Amino acid sequence: MCSQHRVSLALCQRRSVPGLALAGFDGRVNPVPAKILIVDDDPDMVELLHLALTQAGYSACTAATGPEALAEVQRSLPDLVVLDLLLPGLNGFNVCESLRRNPATASVPIIMITVLPGQFPRLVGAEAGANAFVNKPFHTQELVACVEGLLRVTGTASIPVKAPRSLAA
Repeated sequence: MCSQHRVSLALCQRRSVPGLALAGFDGRVNPVPAKILIVDDDPDMVELLHLALTQAGYSACTAATGPEALAEVQRSLPDLVVLDLLLPGLNGFNVCESLRRNPATASVPIIMITVLPGQFPRLVGAEAGANAFVNKPFHTQELVACVEGLLRVTGTASIPVKAPRSLAA
């Protein structure tokens, strides 16, 4: 695990979320957290993302390959998918295209993550149907904010509601 991920993991472990509740889009508290599928073949990255998302109040499941991701989506029907591009068996672009072709999963928001530099992966990801793109390395708060924003915009699931923060710190 790289040093930036160790720092992010440590921050996630120390983070507390007082007054965490889940609110639906009508403002009522909903006890069922949004389910996020994390797809990455790097066990350290999976552990980091799983910890960050569960600490933020989401339910998370994982897959390490493209074929595992497609099987897990059919089994658990997640509310959102965090999808690495470089996967064994079937790359993230192909997984994304497959999810978009299936009527049952066509509207599931997808965040693609990768270490690949440049605009080409973003363009191909957008053509494949990704809703958002995050480059590695990233801060876990950035990804959690992206997840929350997509769930809020698409209205597909409940998002965690945290106690209001004071601006005076």
